[in-house]
Amino acid sequence: MTPLVMKRILVCLDASARASFVLQTAADLARRASAKLHLLRTVGLPPEIDEEMFVHAAEPILQTLTKKAEKELDELARDVPPELLEGKSVRVGTPWDQICTAAKALDCDLVVIGSHGYSGFDKILGTTAGKVVNHCDRSVLVARPTPR
Repeated sequence: MTPLVMKRILVCLDASARASFVLQTAADLARRASAKLHLLRTVGLPPEIDEEMFVHAAEPILQTLTKKAEKELDELARDVPPELLEGKSVRVGTPWDQICTAAKALDCDLVVIGSHGYSGFDKILGTTAGKVVNHCDRSVLVARPTPR
């Protein structure tokens, strides 16, 4: 049996409290596998945003959201040992689709994403993690903290 070789792990992060756990899980895997990490944050426009915000905002709303995501990603990246960090990026679009596209474009061997469980609209539409698992052409690890 051929051993599994991992060169690059895509780490999908968001603004939730679980992001640091997902990053720690991926960093541990990267250390063990001698792999590098690419951190990814996606930005999508919530459907609740009123069209008036686009017209009257001092700065384009997408630019504001992207800057915020970049700042949050930079803060999380500080916890990654420099020898493990290969890159980081912010992508605009539907999160699950951007994750799948990035995994392929970056030639990642594994995608690590967090899970928060089903609630509300997730039961109808499905979670980002669920869609990535179902649509990504790469292996996906869904990191879930141990229940208390």
